[in-house]
Amino acid sequence: MVEATRLMSIHASTRRLLGAALIGAVLAGSQALASPSTAISDGGPEAGLQAIFQDIENNRLDSALTRTETLLKYYPNFRLGHLIKGDLLLSRSGALKTFGNAKGASSENIDDFRAEAIARLRGYRDRPKTNSVPRYLLEMSAGQAYAVVVDTKRSRLYVYRNDKGKPRFVADYYVTHGKAGSDKWREGDKRTPIGVYHVTSAIPGDKLADLYGSGAFPINYPNEWDKREKRTGHGIWLHGTQSDTYSRPPLASDGCVVLANQDFNALSNFVTPGETPVIISDQIEWLSLDSWQAERTSLNKAIESWRRDWESRDSDRYLAHYASSFRSDKQDRSDWVKAKRQINASKEWVKVKLDELSMFRNPGSEEMVVVTFKQDYRSNNLTDTFRKRQYWIKEQGQWKIAYEGPA
Repeated sequence: MVEATRLMSIHASTRRLLGAALIGAVLAGSQALASPSTAISDGGPEAGLQAIFQDIENNRLDSALTRTETLLKYYPNFRLGHLIKGDLLLSRSGALKTFGNAKGASSENIDDFRAEAIARLRGYRDRPKTNSVPRYLLEMSAGQAYAVVVDTKRSRLYVYRNDKGKPRFVADYYVTHGKAGSDKWREGDKRTPIGVYHVTSAIPGDKLADLYGSGAFPINYPNEWDKREKRTGHGIWLHGTQSDTYSRPPLASDGCVVLANQDFNALSNFVTPGETPVIISDQIEWLSLDSWQAERTSLNKAIESWRRDWESRDSDRYLAHYASSFRSDKQDRSDWVKAKRQINASKEWVKVKLDELSMFRNPGSEEMVVVTFKQDYRSNNLTDTFRKRQYWIKEQGQWKIAYEGPA
């Protein structure tokens, strides 16, 4: 009886000190979201962590310890795993006084480990539904085989495949982002930007300092809209982790999105520099496929109307598609309108064809979509083909162009 009472006390202490109230909510509160059969992120430590915490919840501490030791064989630099193992070993001799009972462990470090455990388990349990997609992936061009979507609130990165125009969930990974959170505005503010970006290049790990791990994918922050909003900073990358560390806490970078090296290597299979979009959100908005299709159709109609009105050479109809706040890289709306009227007056006919169209909704409360395409323009006195990017916003309930320039 005394032994049973002692074990119950140890069990209660261990559960409490490992953040059991929060972990329990993670384990029990995510039943509505099914895990798609195409998910491949089970190769990470999340599945093992879930089993370990379930053992702790059910007072199977020996089993939890065995699972933890197995986990550490595969991930020897996984510091959260070492912390859990240490507490489980100490629990055999009596109730723990603190979470992370090792000498010298700071409360800040323990909070970081707890935050990582919760983020990993929530991300593992709360997988995307098979019948929903991120609101941002309205249309991927034929050359964009995959898209990357980052949810900073959940410390999770999702990969979607372009399945004949429809985004299909493929994989997800735990990530770290800026120490000061998201929504970057200034150089050195240690925040991760929110917006629609794309991978500009790939840098192998042997060309980088150890801090960046297996390699890096720079993104085009600041983009055209960031510059318009006078956001500053540079050097925002997706990259790996230093060699002596498996992963970092959720808020631990200077603004980059950081993955474990094995996850970065897996992500590399889905990334094509110059093509792959990277949408970073502070919290992903999910849409049913029907709602996604309705939003996609609405914007496609607006783009097609703009194209036809350009071909019509009716300047009033054409310029009505540009927002009152429109600005290009070099001109405000009044200068733009004057120049376009002069150009249209010199045309006898105009033909415009759009190819390789992509549409990505910008995260945030403002309704804005980044549209990129290859434009084939022909007229009686000019033939030109180039890539163009537009930012469309809602103005008085209608889609209008707020920015236009080369992509």
